[in-house]
Amino acid sequence: MKTEFEQITPQEIEARSFEIISAELGELELEETYALVLKRVIHTTADFDYARNLVFSQYAVEHAMEALRKRACIVTDTQMAMAGINKKALKKLEIEVYNFMSDADVAEAAKRNQTTRAAACMDKAAAMERPMILAVGNAPTALIRIYELVQQGKLRPELIIGVPVGFVNVVPAKEQILTLPVPYIVARGRKGGSNVAAAIVNALLYLMI
Repeated sequence: MKTEFEQITPQEIEARSFEIISAELGELELEETYALVLKRVIHTTADFDYARNLVFSQYAVEHAMEALRKRACIVTDTQMAMAGINKKALKKLEIEVYNFMSDADVAEAAKRNQTTRAAACMDKAAAMERPMILAVGNAPTALIRIYELVQQGKLRPELIIGVPVGFVNVVPAKEQILTLPVPYIVARGRKGGSNVAAAIVNALLYLMI
């Protein structure tokens, strides 16, 4: 039997999806802007566990929006996360986004220091010495290095998005970030991913438009 599907536009699909998400979440104990970030993550993943796992430091969203108003750049730990960030929103807000994973100097630094490229990327980000939002969706080693750089006074990001996915070092790396005196949005536990990192960045950008 052939199934008949209703013909609806992408905009209608997104609107209905958010209606369904809102209905299934019920009453949220979150400020509206924070709830919009959470709903964007659920919309991307279809995973309602984020209603429990996604945690925000105090004023994290407000601080991030203020940083974006001042054109803080965004640094991701993967090309996939960078690719998932809305280019029209970036252009409209005049926000730059960087990923250093393919850079030759990063590969050389990782080999020299016997670390991962993701960790070396965070060293390169710190050397930029400019306001930035760090979006980590894949590599716990990036979060570990961010923690070390902040502790050493070499890095002070406007916001850390800590949502790597996996099993090895992922949970403790995220928990370390929660102890820093830096604004953060973290997905506690094993879940996350580059798509989640991009979704959070997009939610922040959409709040600005």
